[in-house]
Amino acid sequence: METEQRADAASPDGLPLAGLTILDFSQFLAGPSCALRLADLGARVIKIERRDGGDASRALFLAGVGFDGASALFHTINRGKESYAADLKHPDDFAAVLRLVARADVLIHNFRPGIMERLGLGWDAVRALNPRLIYAGVSGYGPEGPWRDRPGQDLLVQALSGIAWLSGDAGDPPVPAGLSITDMMAGAQLCQGILALLVRRGVTSRGGRVDVSLMEAAIDLQFEHLSVHLNRAEPMPERSIVANGNVYLAAPYGLYATADGHIALAMAPVDRLGELLGLPELADFAPDTWYVERDAIKALLRDHLAARDTQHWLAILEPAGIWCAPVLDWPALMSEPAFAALGATQSIAASDGATMLTTRCPIRIDGAILTSPRAAPRLGANGPTIDQELAA
Repeated sequence: METEQRADAASPDGLPLAGLTILDFSQFLAGPSCALRLADLGARVIKIERRDGGDASRALFLAGVGFDGASALFHTINRGKESYAADLKHPDDFAAVLRLVARADVLIHNFRPGIMERLGLGWDAVRALNPRLIYAGVSGYGPEGPWRDRPGQDLLVQALSGIAWLSGDAGDPPVPAGLSITDMMAGAQLCQGILALLVRRGVTSRGGRVDVSLMEAAIDLQFEHLSVHLNRAEPMPERSIVANGNVYLAAPYGLYATADGHIALAMAPVDRLGELLGLPELADFAPDTWYVERDAIKALLRDHLAARDTQHWLAILEPAGIWCAPVLDWPALMSEPAFAALGATQSIAASDGATMLTTRCPIRIDGAILTSPRAAPRLGANGPTIDQELAA
């Protein structure tokens, strides 16, 4: 068995983006998550932050958890970066930032439409300064339309996009995802666009612009469901009354309570399930009724599965090739050997030696796990070094 490889992003030799410089003007999640992934892949990322407070997520303490004077969230999404503090309205600071822009490979921002132009850092201005620059912007709702100036916040986008209506059972109120999924998806899509333009630049030497919005990311995230809905005459798909897992998939798809927890059942032949589970009533449902009769089928499964513990059912279903899984909370997940095998966490260290446990980059390059042991920077910590570089 091969020994697990780990590549330290702080020593970026061999990483695909080594040698590239990214200027990250963004804050909170979408833009910084994009810049984080580029840093994980070897790029040097310099956060351009306000002198007064910096990135607002420095002070966004989830459950009161902090590290090295900032929120744990800030460190999770900004580990391995550098910080340059600047007042963009101050002539000297603005001139220094322009010198950075002239040398950078990528600029990322998440200001509302028109703000970068008012700051003198719009696309037309910066491409005149640096024609090879990749200019990447993430907004809430795109550059045009009546929503362009609304707050681009994940929960609001889930509410507006229809995502919140997909979860929960019929009759339940809207249920948002428990994660900032539109922020993170927008960041991932922005990263894809940046990488595509870097490839093009390698061929043509020409820079380019990529724009992503949280709303467009939310719409694309629903492509399976929306593509069906757009071709059906329906006001809105109906959620299952029992164990809703997907508004368009037939029974048994969903989560079911057992005697000691819950079990997930994905796509599976209903009649075969009946044979395996000792539930002969399921044989009465023909395959072409597994969607239209899903609530009746799911109700039978719900009542039957509640009688025994999760492991009892898994021991029957898994050897038979049925797609199923226990529903784990975080402590249960982390106790699994499969979690340990992934090496999914890493320790990051602040300048004073304090450490914090967080997640790692999920991408492997040449078989190596990518880690970045350096914590997020203190506000303006790298300013003096960067100023010396600019003066050279």
